[in-house]
Amino acid sequence: MQLFSTFESNIALEMAISTLEKKGIKKENIYAVPLDNRTEERKVFDSIHRSDGISLIDIGVTLATAFSVIGASIGFALSWGPIYWGLIGACVGFLLGFAIRLFIELVLKKKKRTLKGKHSEIIVIIDCEENQAELVENILWSHYALGVAKVK
Repeated sequence: MQLFSTFESNIALEMAISTLEKKGIKKENIYAVPLDNRTEERKVFDSIHRSDGISLIDIGVTLATAFSVIGASIGFALSWGPIYWGLIGACVGFLLGFAIRLFIELVLKKKKRTLKGKHSEIIVIIDCEENQAELVENILWSHYALGVAKVK
């Protein structure tokens, strides 16, 4: 039987491996693989095949609505009329909101996007007998495993 688990790179992983060795799991049956960190920067704009769930137009649409109402209201007193000034207000509001959101994502959240300084997880694979599986799983959970799976 094989058990797969993921850990953050910290002392709890070392303690889990040493506890497993003390409980009778051979060193040859414990395999730890660190995941590589991302080397390229994350993309800001989504494609049709990948989306990160962050909308760049949410503030733009909100400001477009607000600016179009204000433009249409003021447009009654201006020469072009409320329709043109409402459309102008919507365009200005959308562009302003899009620029604000783009500034937030590119400048303020750059540290989050590049993931610098974050260490990847480590995958631990353990070969053991079926009667040891429950013990091994309990040891992994007690040493702060992020996830555990069993395969027969």
